[in-house]
Amino acid sequence: MTSVLFVCLGNICRSPMAEAVFRHYVEKANLSDQIHIDSAGTGDWHVGKIPHRGTRSKLDEKGISYEGIRARQVVYEDLQKYDYVIGMDDDNIQALRSLAGKSGANIYRFIDFVPSSGYNEVPDPWYTGNFDETYRLIDAGCRNLLKEIIKKT
Repeated sequence: MTSVLFVCLGNICRSPMAEAVFRHYVEKANLSDQIHIDSAGTGDWHVGKIPHRGTRSKLDEKGISYEGIRARQVVYEDLQKYDYVIGMDDDNIQALRSLAGKSGANIYRFIDFVPSSGYNEVPDPWYTGNFDETYRLIDAGCRNLLKEIIKKT
C-alpha cells in the first residue's frame, strides 16, 4: 500500500484540502484500498479542529467530502511511515527535514507536482484569503501525484 501525508503549517487550510481532494480522486480511481491518505501540520495550534471555513466552503462547492479530517501535528514516526511526505511550502519542508534528521524520509514539495504553475510554493490562504487559487493548485497537484503513483505501481 502506498501512503501519502500532506503537511502545512496548522493543518486547517492547505493540507486538509489536499487530503480531501486527493482522497476524492483516489476513490474515483477505485484505489482506496491501495493508497492511504492523511494530513498534518508542523505546528500544534489547531490540533483537533476541523478544516478552516474557507477550505470547507471550497470543498463543499466542489462536492468533495472532508468528513473525519481533524488537525494534528506531524510526528517523527510519520516520516518513517509514509511513502510521500509532501510539504506545502519551504518553511514546512525545512521543518520536516529538521524533524527527519538523517532518517531518509521521503519528503517532497507539493508545488513540484504542478511544475508549470509559476509558483515556488502553495500560497497559504490563511494569509492570502485566496482559497480559489489554493484549490486550483492543489487540484492540479493531486491529479499529477495520482498519475505518478499509478505509474509506479
